[in-house]
Amino acid sequence: MSTMNLHSPMHAIEKPHSCEVCGKAFSTKTHLNLHYLTHTKEKPHSCEECDKAFSRKYSLNLHYLTHTKEKPHSCDECGNSFATKDTLKLHYLTHSKAKPHSCEVCDKAFSRKSFLNRHYLTHTEEKPYSCDECGKAFARKTILIGTTSLIQKRNHIPVKYAVKRFH
Repeated sequence: MSTMNLHSPMHAIEKPHSCEVCGKAFSTKTHLNLHYLTHTKEKPHSCEECDKAFSRKYSLNLHYLTHTKEKPHSCDECGNSFATKDTLKLHYLTHSKAKPHSCEVCDKAFSRKSFLNRHYLTHTEEKPYSCDECGKAFARKTILIGTTSLIQKRNHIPVKYAVKRFH
């Protein structure tokens, strides 16, 4: 069964609970209440290992896997391992030739919506990530972090200080 066939029935579920802020609808009151946290920016669940906080306990539990390096979900096709089932499902798209997300500017297609959104930055020349130290701007956070790493190595700044200094 294709990923789309698994996903499609989700749209048939009745969603009687609507957000008063943005109008998004949910099947349960619990899901609506969790959604409200996205508007309030409230993050009551904090990681004990680092300074990250999350609006949902579930997200915090997933985050803890980044500290343990545990990756219990393996790809049947290539053997790569992932911390969550959701990440594994996204990974399966790399084995598929399906690229349902197309750029309206140049028609380039992508397997993930997030890849398309990142691609749009090449057309807008938007650079939303900037270095607090020197002001240089970057289109992607990973490039900023990579540059920070090079500066840190060049200046012999310990990792825990460099990341805080440049973000």
